[in-house]
Amino acid sequence: MAVRASRLAAESLRILPRKRLSRMMGRLADLSGPPPLVQRAVETFVRVYGVDLAEYDVPAEGWESFDAFFTRPIRTGARPVDPDPNVAVSPADGRLEDAGPIDRGATLRVKGKLYEVGELLGDESAAGRFDGGTFAVVYLAPPDYHRVHAAVAGPVTTVRHVPGTLYPVNAIGTEHIPRLFARNERVAVTQRSVVHGEVATILVGAIGVGRISVSFEDFLTNTGVDAGVRTYANGAAPELDRGDELGMFHLGSTVIVFFPPSHPVDILKRPGDRVCVGEGVARRVGA
Repeated sequence: MAVRASRLAAESLRILPRKRLSRMMGRLADLSGPPPLVQRAVETFVRVYGVDLAEYDVPAEGWESFDAFFTRPIRTGARPVDPDPNVAVSPADGRLEDAGPIDRGATLRVKGKLYEVGELLGDESAAGRFDGGTFAVVYLAPPDYHRVHAAVAGPVTTVRHVPGTLYPVNAIGTEHIPRLFARNERVAVTQRSVVHGEVATILVGAIGVGRISVSFEDFLTNTGVDAGVRTYANGAAPELDRGDELGMFHLGSTVIVFFPPSHPVDILKRPGDRVCVGEGVARRVGA
């Protein structure tokens, strides 16, 4: 019965104008008043989803908008970074949805579903760099901290907006929407790491507000305009250390990390494990 209801929900979503609805929800989330109304919305969300606010700096006057609450920053020191420089850390708080090898031919399976690296990156020419590498997927639930951080240390080489639609990334989407992560709008950020090689972090959007922003660049999705591709030359690239803020979800979603075969890693966690920003999820082989 539950499976049938989930499938029906997925079929119903197919006929809705998902991105327009998400932009409308985004405008509502951005509304800054009146304060009591915003506070009631926040309190309802906290109660329904069991959000623990102890790790956050709660403004004395309350959040100015629901989006400000949803993208709330964590308290300084609340997410210590694994001190081992050979360890890649979790880019987000959430559940390790899946992890494993990227097969020859640059394909991978997430929850049994086949994906191509090139389509997820939005750049077929880059797929071969991860052929034979490793992937990890972290799912963020509604009560989680929704900022995304760098898994490795190194300069950013590209930021790519991959336009697409917006489906939910919960069980309804992952079970009943074919090629879900390759269909949803997303942002792919590539870094060049001395320790881990070229590493790609993909922020996958979801229905709702559906926006993704980049912390070091004026870059925002689901605005109705393609944000394009930013490429950084040597000396002008944003330098990110492990655990530095990379971007944020304004509702949603899922983060996928690709590690290259030139710098192989062992995954330190098992699918289904809870992970937090800064916690080690992969270690360079032989280090």
